[in-house]
Amino acid sequence: MTAISERYRAIYAVVLRIPEGRVATYGQVARLAGMPGQARLVGYALSALSGRLPVPWHRVVNAQGRISGRSGGSSADLEQRLRLENEGVCFDALDRIPLDQYLWQP
Repeated sequence: MTAISERYRAIYAVVLRIPEGRVATYGQVARLAGMPGQARLVGYALSALSGRLPVPWHRVVNAQGRISGRSGGSSADLEQRLRLENEGVCFDALDRIPLDQYLWQP
């Protein structure tokens, strides 16, 4: 197993702990996975999922409580928002999730 796959596995283990109706930030996931300062790596790990593992990737948002946009015209942004709304997560008028209300506190 390569070092990167071990790191991805640690990231996925954290994301699997985020309960329904809660969100975590990329930086928070990185810290909890033992990789502080590696928020971007969390994004890479989640984008590598491609539906292969049942990891609730949609529960991870950026530090402003926003869904991070994807390149290439992906519909994942809309899918993420719909999944979160189906779990009861609300967005404000500026399309942000109020982190004081929905941020997961392990």
